[in-house]
Amino acid sequence: MEYIKEALNHIKEKDVNEKEFIQAVEEVLNSVDVIFAQNPQYQNKGIIERLVEPERIIQFRVPWEDDQGKIHVNRGFRVQFNGVLGPYKGGLRFNPTVNLSIMKFLGFEQVFKNALTGMPIGGGKGGSDFDPKGRSDNEIKRFCNSFMTELYRHIGPDIDVPAGDMGVGSKEIGYLYGHYRRLRGTSERGVLTGKGLGYGGSLVRKEATGYGVIYFLNEILKRINKSLSKQRIVISGSGNVAIYTAEKAKEYDGHVIAMSDSKGYIIDEQLDLDVVKLIKEVKREGLSLYPQISGHGEYYVGSLYDHLGLKYDIAIPCATQNEIDIKRAKNIYDSSCKIVVEGANMPNDNDAIMYYQEKGIIFVPGKASNAGGVATSALEMSQNSMRYNWTFTEVDEKLRTIMQDIHQQCLMAIEAYKLNEYDYVKAANIAGVSLVINAMISQGDY
Repeated sequence: MEYIKEALNHIKEKDVNEKEFIQAVEEVLNSVDVIFAQNPQYQNKGIIERLVEPERIIQFRVPWEDDQGKIHVNRGFRVQFNGVLGPYKGGLRFNPTVNLSIMKFLGFEQVFKNALTGMPIGGGKGGSDFDPKGRSDNEIKRFCNSFMTELYRHIGPDIDVPAGDMGVGSKEIGYLYGHYRRLRGTSERGVLTGKGLGYGGSLVRKEATGYGVIYFLNEILKRINKSLSKQRIVISGSGNVAIYTAEKAKEYDGHVIAMSDSKGYIIDEQLDLDVVKLIKEVKREGLSLYPQISGHGEYYVGSLYDHLGLKYDIAIPCATQNEIDIKRAKNIYDSSCKIVVEGANMPNDNDAIMYYQEKGIIFVPGKASNAGGVATSALEMSQNSMRYNWTFTEVDEKLRTIMQDIHQQCLMAIEAYKLNEYDYVKAANIAGVSLVINAMISQGDY
């Protein structure tokens, strides 16, 4: 429709160099035209203009000293995108690829993902172009202290609650929280999530995103009268999301046959997840060691989705944004894949998504399928507020229920707007965007 077309053109002109952000906005807005067609009054209220503009962007320098006494200066970011549903919530990413475009795209996606969880949280994202790989613990600690020296002014349990993301695990969260506590002179455990269990962390947080992916996938399979048992699955990535997606898939008798890292991938009909965990979580090395340690399987350099001839039923990309373009999407189709479920944020570009839909592959966007991580972060916030910890089973059951509820919201949107019965892209976007718009209007958010 004309309103959406004009809004997109304006964004492309204004944010011309922010390709990831434009991609994310385009994917969402092209899915929700029915909302604006049914509510023409939204045009006068400037709804799209407010949806796509962050409420606040904070950028700052992060000077730190390495072990040789050399001073480095990185860029820090926090994009507080939309707080209409609650305090801003979203991870911190430490990776050399971090820039404003990526922070804005992640924050934008986070708004609607968080809305779908049903938890009282808004959306935001942050991070730095700092690379923790190859750095000593002391260097990482000095960087985290410097980063928090600025960030602490802008966050709080009822303002903005960061979490971990790529390059930010429990160690980094510990350093960040410790420095925040010293600066503020108060514990405020609810200010960060992903904390250690000994000081306010939640059980299942490490596993949550991966487990949630499988809980959502199970709901899809029920719709087509199938189960995960014996399904051949490939998972790109080998971080927390990929590892615990594989773990939960195996619990349901799924047959995981491939995983990857930034340099290559393994294919193994008897894939040993314990070996993957040993390599990635203990040794912190590359998957090239896998055949040597496990005694079976093959390691290849390059992208898993460039491998030809491998047959599988389900692909779960859990690595990073835009790892799958149209060429790789065609390879996935040629592999007899029937379902693609995103574990990472925007691992498929828009051309790949359109190709899946043309070919009848069931595709689920990350804002629906990988919402388990932020949902469990919100559960951690709840436990911090209550000064109480739930058991692993209790948190896991709440996570399962949240993922089932997100799937149900998608089905309700499919029915209400008469969408294609498996169009999870439009369904998730409509459901999430509707929740945010309704809250904005109710609060007179101008």
